[in-house]
Amino acid sequence: MDHGIIFIVAACCVGLWMTWGIGANDLANIMSTAIGSKAVSVRQAMIIAIIFEMAGAFLGGNEVTDTIRSGIIDVSQFASQPTLLIYVMLSVLLASAVWITIASCLGMPVSITNAIVGALVGVGAIMLGLHAIHWQTVGYIAISWILSPTIAGVTAYLLFISIRRWILGVDKPLMAAKKYVPIYLFMVGIVLAMMTTLKALDHFHLTLGFFTTGAILTVTVALVMIVGLIAMRDIFSKGYERRHVQFVCIEKMFSVLMAFTACAMVFAHGSNDVAIAVGPVAGVIGLVETGSAHPNGLMLNGIMLFGCFGVVLGLFMYGRKVIETVGSAITILTPSRAFAATLAAASVVVASTSTGIPVSATQTLVGAVFGVGLARGIDALNLAVIRNIFMSWIITLPAAAGLATLFFYLLRTFVH
Repeated sequence: MDHGIIFIVAACCVGLWMTWGIGANDLANIMSTAIGSKAVSVRQAMIIAIIFEMAGAFLGGNEVTDTIRSGIIDVSQFASQPTLLIYVMLSVLLASAVWITIASCLGMPVSITNAIVGALVGVGAIMLGLHAIHWQTVGYIAISWILSPTIAGVTAYLLFISIRRWILGVDKPLMAAKKYVPIYLFMVGIVLAMMTTLKALDHFHLTLGFFTTGAILTVTVALVMIVGLIAMRDIFSKGYERRHVQFVCIEKMFSVLMAFTACAMVFAHGSNDVAIAVGPVAGVIGLVETGSAHPNGLMLNGIMLFGCFGVVLGLFMYGRKVIETVGSAITILTPSRAFAATLAAASVVVASTSTGIPVSATQTLVGAVFGVGLARGIDALNLAVIRNIFMSWIITLPAAAGLATLFFYLLRTFVH
């Protein structure tokens, strides 16, 4: 193919730019509850991001990447003109990178899912016509954008209500925490076990029996609980304390839980958002190397690693603004509140990505934070910040579609 190396280099450069923007915006949003509530330090957040972002992308991202590469636009219509499909993928990458960079500079937690899907639909509909879009898939994605933050918000609301009723609002909160925190730790263990173990088995195409799979899940949950209880052993050994000291101890307990849920949320982000980001890059490289938008497994793993590097780099170079917006501006977060929000969001994202539907981790977590704030009363919410976030989500779709169309015509005019 003419200009094949140039196309690959261009896709990798723009892909690195976009994944850098995802780290500065999307991953910063994901880590905002953990860092904003001071449950984990920046160094701990970096370790969590590196390990679980990569694990999520490698073990759980293939289905979502397939959807982005070929599930939205009918790529069969480009069979005779694969160069045009490369232009489409490059224009989607450029549009998403430009938009998420602008949003990051403004501190707006926009969704890379919205940007890439909006760009694909916009340039595909204008270039090929509305019939070339897989509207059923687009419809599922659009519904998930509404349902995922709603379900996460309701779940987070109920979780925090239970924490307040069973622990924070009783006469002896520390004693209650010693009783109920292991139950919440068990819930975290189930979510982590379901997402990591089942994703790993599916990734390596291992089909085990019901009892064997159940035994592996049980061992994983037990390991999470053992590690968590060891981390909290000093708090469990405390006896009678003044009431305000009891609340300090309780929040330390939830800091441990928050560290686990941060791992779950970053894994979910890797399996969803990194997979979404590398979809167009994988499409370009596959078209140049094999003539198909579906690269081989080894090539896809290399692209995933490349994407993870850009995401982690972006988080620690420019993630501060978005962390401030979601971590403290929507509602004041403590470790117990952040735990409820992050566990709810991680559960929803993992359940969605297992079906191959690209949900927005950003929207899901913001919905969960909103639910926690609502549990404290409407006065605990910064409605102006919430309004601005919702407006940024709505603007993302037409902005990405318009930018992608512009870049496509520029590429076709000056490169073709």
